Amino acid sequence: MSFGNSQKIFSGVQEALVLALMLLSVFALFYFDIALMYKVGIAVIVFSVIFLTTLATQILREQKESRKAAVTA
Repeated sequence: MSFGNSQKIFSGVQEALVLALMLLSVFALFYFDIALMYKVGIAVIVFSVIFLTTLATQILREQKESRKAAVTA
């Protein structure tokens, strides 16, 4: 269960949660009979959450590395 480069970014739990969010969005977009505007809104929210999760994980990892470098220097 890997998204290519996400193996380096996410932990196992984060990767599973993103996969579940993507799966739920696919069901909401293609299998449920709801208005088009709701589908667009769901897609935008899912994309935003995944993007922000990736961004936050990368920022936290960079901060951890900079703290480690500051301590060893």
